[in-house]
Parts: sequence; C-alpha cells; structure tokens
Amino acid sequence: MKINCNFAPLMGRILAIDYGRKRCGVAVTDTLQIIAGGLATVATHELLKFITDYSNKEDVDQIIIGLPKQMNNEASESMKYIKPFVASLKKTLPDMNVEYVDERFTSVLAHRTMMEAGLKKKDRQNKALVDEISATIILQTYLEAKRYSIKK
Repeated sequence: MKINCNFAPLMGRILAIDYGRKRCGVAVTDTLQIIAGGLATVATHELLKFITDYSNKEDVDQIIIGLPKQMNNEASESMKYIKPFVASLKKTLPDMNVEYVDERFTSVLAHRTMMEAGLKKKDRQNKALVDEISATIILQTYLEAKRYSIKK
C-alpha cells in the first residue's frame, strides 16, 4: 500500500487586524497559513462581532493585531484604544492566541503597493482599501517572521 505524502494538513487561518478608531482593516491567511489576503474593512464598533462571526464559520488559530509604535520604539497613543479592544477580544474568545505585530510604515507600504498596482489617485484615497491592505501587510510581515524563525 502506497501512502501519498504530498498533502499538507489543513490548519486554522490566521486573522490580522489593522485597528483604527473608525474602521479596521482585516486580512486572513489560507488554511495552510501561507498566503495573506485582504478580507474586509469593518467599522470599529462592529469588529468584535465580525471576528466572532467569522471565527464561528472558519477555523481561526490566531489573531494578529497591528502594534502602533513611534519611531523611538514606544507604543503610540493609539494603544489606549487597542488595549480595551484586545481585552474584550480575549474575554469573548478566551482560547484564541492573540499577538501584536509592529505596524510601523504599513500605511506607507499600502500606498506604495496601490501605486505599483496602477490604482488611480481616487482609488488610492480610499481609506477603507488602505486599511485592508495594511492588515494584509501586517499579516504578511508576521508570516515571514514566523518562517524566518523556523529556518534558524
């Protein structure tokens, strides 16, 4: 009997959030946790429900939250909004692993990505799209760091 060793087991997805006071960009991996892609932009007051509903439909292993830091490496003022959200998230989904990932320059990278993709100026001014791309960049940064640490 020959066993096919070429299949990879399915894992849960990793969800990433670019948290903002008005709206949040959300990105997600595929089930193999290889590819990061934009999922949605959600009004901040609806984010916890969105994540809960998504986690009930899809198997989610982990949630990554963008950590806003200043250039001197200190947390920015935005943390006063993010910390209560993360506390609510952990209370709602107590078994969920939640991690922070440095999000410096993600908005700049999102705009650069949009320019390189050939989006028109009007489309590049779409803040919801910028937030979703920023969440994707945060998630991609996490995945690359995870792969790099495994190779060491």
